[in-house]
Amino acid sequence: MGRSQLFRRYSVLDYTLCKMSQILRSLFSIGFRPFFLGASIYSVVSILLWMGIYVFSWSIKPTDLVPMYWHAHEMIFGYAVAVIAGFLLTAVRNWTGHSTPEGGSLFLLMLPWLISRVIMVSGWGDLVVSVGLDTLFVALLLISLLIPIIKARQWRNFGVVIKLLFLMGSNIVFYLGVIGVVPDGIRLGLYSGLYLIVALIVMIGGRVIPFFIQKGVDGEVDLKTWPFINIASLVLFIGYFVAELLNPMGLSTGLFAGAIAVVLSLRLLGWYTHKIWKKPLLWVLYIAYANIVLGFVLKGFAILGLVSLNLSLHAFAYGAIGMSTLGMMSRVSWGHTGRNIKCPPMIVGWLFAMLVLGLIFRVLFPLLLPGQYVTWILCSQLCWVVSFLGFICTYTSVLIRPRVDN
Repeated sequence: MGRSQLFRRYSVLDYTLCKMSQILRSLFSIGFRPFFLGASIYSVVSILLWMGIYVFSWSIKPTDLVPMYWHAHEMIFGYAVAVIAGFLLTAVRNWTGHSTPEGGSLFLLMLPWLISRVIMVSGWGDLVVSVGLDTLFVALLLISLLIPIIKARQWRNFGVVIKLLFLMGSNIVFYLGVIGVVPDGIRLGLYSGLYLIVALIVMIGGRVIPFFIQKGVDGEVDLKTWPFINIASLVLFIGYFVAELLNPMGLSTGLFAGAIAVVLSLRLLGWYTHKIWKKPLLWVLYIAYANIVLGFVLKGFAILGLVSLNLSLHAFAYGAIGMSTLGMMSRVSWGHTGRNIKCPPMIVGWLFAMLVLGLIFRVLFPLLLPGQYVTWILCSQLCWVVSFLGFICTYTSVLIRPRVDN
């Protein structure tokens, strides 16, 4: 091999290593970058696998879990928790002015989550290992958030930490139910996990959505916020949470669901302005929050025997959690990389619209044409996959590159 050829080969290698180093430094520079990218990729992989199992009757099983339990668990404790981690690691840094993990420490924080997801998709490991890794991940996340909160003495943000602690407990209860230690543990773990994430959306959305609307629309707007709603929603949600776990189809559960729907509807009315419909990053969060109301309304109807309980669950899971996470990931990824938040990529509106269409397939069409139920499930899954693939294609370059204003 000639000297010039050898020099060119080493130059290409050096360039490749340098680019990879730059990508990794950017990717692990702040919490939202790796977790948003990892969560969105994992949501596509897990939904495609679930589609194969449920719609096309694939004989494979990712783990020893019943496939439906596996799907519910991974969307709650796999996908949603990762998005929450990325958001909170970024938000707490901004709220407190103190740093959260970055670089190698951020990679080590993410590693248990990543290994556990590989186990839950491939079945190469044991469920005991997976629950250990999931617990370790949330414990490390709690420590990472507690340190800056305590340093800044922001005691009001302890509510976020407490919800994460209960979320970790819900996951443990689920696994204890799987191995038969806790009777009804699977249901308790999954439902408590779902509603704790909804509670986080209610709390954090109550803080940020009106702020985003005021800052994001064209011109001045006068939004109405009533302090009593914060207290009422918290008290009613605690009551609903306890009633749901003790007697999910009981009268008291239905009454709490109806009361929460009324309170949160008042909040949405106070936030409303027609100007949000020109801003996809605003209307997607508004519709996501409205789906919490829809979920509680459908829960009340399910208790009365008028609709299937699955419709309520997917108004929460697909509508509230799916839309709010995709909307928040799109907003945070764009704004926190130095870009103009009022001028997001044009495609994001279409991605959000596709997710709205998926919700219609998942919640409305089964009511109108229940005989085509599996078809509607397939359509909703395809809408989810298209939406999140669109996010991945649009935002990967944003997440792995330095801020544009550096």
